[in-house]
Amino acid sequence: MNKKLFATVGLICGGIIIGILLLITVFPFLSTKVFADNTEIGAKNPPVVLNEQVKALNDAYVAVSKAVLPTVVSVNVVVEDKDVSGPTDEHWKDFFKFFGQPFGGNGPQTERKEEGSGSGVIISDDGYIVTNNHVVENATDISVITYDKKEHKAKLIGRDPLTDLAVIKIEGSGYPVAYLGNMDNVHVGDMVIAVGNPLELNSTVTSGIVSAIGRGGLALSSNQSRYSVENFIQTDAAINPGNSGGGLFTLDGSLVGINSAIATRTGTYIGYGFAIPVDLVKAVVKDLIKNGKVNRGYIGVSIRTIDEVEAKYAHLDKVEGVMVNDVLKGQAADKAGIDIGDIILAIDGKPVKTSNELQSQIVLHNAGDVVELTIWRNGKKIQKSVKLLPKNDEDVASNSSDETEKGEDVNKPVNFDKLGFSVAPLTADVKKNLDVNNGVLITKVVPFSPASNQGLVENGVIVKMDRKEIKSPEQLKEMIDSKKSGDAILFQVKYKDSNRIVALEIPS
Repeated sequence: MNKKLFATVGLICGGIIIGILLLITVFPFLSTKVFADNTEIGAKNPPVVLNEQVKALNDAYVAVSKAVLPTVVSVNVVVEDKDVSGPTDEHWKDFFKFFGQPFGGNGPQTERKEEGSGSGVIISDDGYIVTNNHVVENATDISVITYDKKEHKAKLIGRDPLTDLAVIKIEGSGYPVAYLGNMDNVHVGDMVIAVGNPLELNSTVTSGIVSAIGRGGLALSSNQSRYSVENFIQTDAAINPGNSGGGLFTLDGSLVGINSAIATRTGTYIGYGFAIPVDLVKAVVKDLIKNGKVNRGYIGVSIRTIDEVEAKYAHLDKVEGVMVNDVLKGQAADKAGIDIGDIILAIDGKPVKTSNELQSQIVLHNAGDVVELTIWRNGKKIQKSVKLLPKNDEDVASNSSDETEKGEDVNKPVNFDKLGFSVAPLTADVKKNLDVNNGVLITKVVPFSPASNQGLVENGVIVKMDRKEIKSPEQLKEMIDSKKSGDAILFQVKYKDSNRIVALEIPS
């Protein structure tokens, strides 16, 4: 009886085993179906356990993004443009859209409407918004879409082309407001996020660091003027068409800049973006809200950053400061006793290393304000109090990049081969055209020579060397020949509409 039972059980177990084997080998698709509900996919835990520092950094990015996104809006404009001539290549469309410019084709001038978009940052709970001038310039209709997806009509409060800033306003109250930081707390290497609406992708956040501070002379604006103020924060956070007017924030949520431009050969991001620093934003915005325009004060000088040769000539320990190329008659600097060839080292006790730094400090002041300039003159520091004056046509403080007109060539030049230029006596016409009584005419400058590299240009008149008046080519030759290799010399040069200071080092 027991043997039969065991045999029966054995047959049954064997049949079950054979059935399972047949199911797996002959009918694999059925086995998958049978066991699928018990299959686990993916590992049970992530492969890396974040340490507290990394987790805290990640959480910081999440927190700041959540905090500042509601303060950034999308700005849409309609522009009526009568001149639609311009590039036809589709490749350039986004580039011009980024700068708020209508994109048209070649052909007769006809009136047409164009749409553009950018970003803005809410700076008051009753609806004031800061954006770029190039976003709203020439706009006939402005609308704003806030973070909650609501659309609002906006009106233009004021624009400032020289700083590329503008203020618009929407009706209502209780809007989320950005916290405006302080540039004293911004340093190269700080982690930042750029928030805006690039490529019509609303509420986009990108991250990077502050790559540089005080970038100037880049001529990035689409409405560039010789008096444009450029003192950008440079960042490697991705900025693309549509980001313009959006915010650059530090990880504590402080607004430190208004994104304005990109360095690009393609019209889109390839590495670096530039933001207008918040201190400049504060000063301009307050004037625009109060007056609809900026009551800017000017020194009335033409300036440029000094170089190593000029610093050597002036016996400065560091290559820092701003050379005064020209002083405009009757303007603030002239009345304060500032001279051509002076080197401005500081304003209100704050050192200035470059001309754009000086400009960015001056634009924080209004006409009528008094600033204290630290001047380096004849090897000594002196102080000058300058009462800033309003703009008088083109009489403003500017970075000098003057070009000169062709003048009369002279047949008997004196050549300074090692320095790379030639001079000749003045003619009556030159004296009259350039309004000079003495000096020598620069008749030739050799390309890539020391003179050319330092900015000496033909058809100007060297009126002084080392602050001494020049009467003839022979006198200039004697003075230069008296110098030894490595000495620095300083020319004051008069051009058609300006003066320029040029320093040269005597080559070996």
